[in-house]
Amino acid sequence: MSDLVFTVQPGGCLSGDFRVPGDKSISHRSMILGSIAQGTTTVEGFLEGEDSLATLMAFRAMGVEIDDVVNGKTTVKGVGLHGLREPSAPLYLGNSGTSMRLLCGLLAAQNFPSVLTGDESLSGRPMKRVTSPLTEMGANIVLQDGGVAPIEISAGKLHPIIYELPVASAQIKSCLLLASLYTDPKDGNSEIMEPAPCRDHTERMLRGFGYEVGTEGARISISGGGTLNACHIDVPADISSAAFFMVGASICEGSDILLRHVGINPTRTGVITILQAMGADITLENVREVGGEPVADIRVKYAPLKGINIPVDQVPLAIDEFPALFIAAACAQGTTVLSEAQELRVKESDRIQVMADGLAELGVKNSVREDGIVIEGGEIGGGEVNSHGDHRIAMAFSMAALKASSPIRIHDCHNVATSFPGFSDLARNAGINLQSAEE
Repeated sequence: MSDLVFTVQPGGCLSGDFRVPGDKSISHRSMILGSIAQGTTTVEGFLEGEDSLATLMAFRAMGVEIDDVVNGKTTVKGVGLHGLREPSAPLYLGNSGTSMRLLCGLLAAQNFPSVLTGDESLSGRPMKRVTSPLTEMGANIVLQDGGVAPIEISAGKLHPIIYELPVASAQIKSCLLLASLYTDPKDGNSEIMEPAPCRDHTERMLRGFGYEVGTEGARISISGGGTLNACHIDVPADISSAAFFMVGASICEGSDILLRHVGINPTRTGVITILQAMGADITLENVREVGGEPVADIRVKYAPLKGINIPVDQVPLAIDEFPALFIAAACAQGTTVLSEAQELRVKESDRIQVMADGLAELGVKNSVREDGIVIEGGEIGGGEVNSHGDHRIAMAFSMAALKASSPIRIHDCHNVATSFPGFSDLARNAGINLQSAEE
């Protein structure tokens, strides 16, 4: 594949009133739960990116009728919990770790075999973190050497699990919740304990489909034997996508933006809390609830930032936003310290090391720890950085150019389309001098 390079000129500021694409996490789950519900689910605001479309295509391959997405709108004609059909070929999930990890839980309970595959990046990511507890539940799953995809799943009868998550991971939790839908209610509840709060979109959406999910403190309980009933889902704008513009506006003098209809689920707002602790000028307007998810319009104006010790309790609540937050730290006065963020090592790339390497290329002093990073704020230079195919790293360094002393060239940017279709156009309209070209 040719190299897609973003070349971003220094300077400028952000302005405008706009809406970023729909939340990827909620878009994935709308396809999964809509497909196994009874009746027709309508979806608005669906993210038309490669990752969430990979989930949509997987369910089409299993016999679910899903309309083409037009302006974020589609309908899913659910087949019920036991209506999926054996796919005629391996399910290819591209770059989407969420698709692969969540579908492991769902497919482990089906009465047919399946194989999950992905691109080179996805095929190198660890999958034992979801397959090990599924095996405890009775699943029949075979991984390749190194615990990676392709994943071969054969029919198995699942029983409930009592499981304490080793890390605060919404993907592991959601995988086990989906598998637990298929356990025998006579065998009791599955119970999942979180070491710290992480995204609860699956629990919220299950309730939206009329399925009972219990929560008591850090313990989530669910039993099999229920029914999901079709509903309407309005997907809010993705706070993970909004985060890049929140950081861009915070670091660049004269910036003032309004981000519309952004999801502010309390398990996702760590990026707001962390930026505000650094001194960012962020206010929430028109706070409301849509389809069980809280949303707001987010106004961000420039304000000088200071380095902080990032609170450990905020790390799981901002796990996908750290590439953007690292840029904020690089532009802040003083030192920013991140700890207990090992989860960043197993994303689309090792985000701690890849961001550290890129920051170093731009002259930003940093030191890597096993569970985090220390970033010395100051000036950002120009240069060449490699995103290693990680969409969030490519977009983060695009924002860094606002404060750079010379142009930044970012390599391997093809996967930006996986989470943020139209990013380049929106960035340019907001005030960033970004050009993209195949090389």
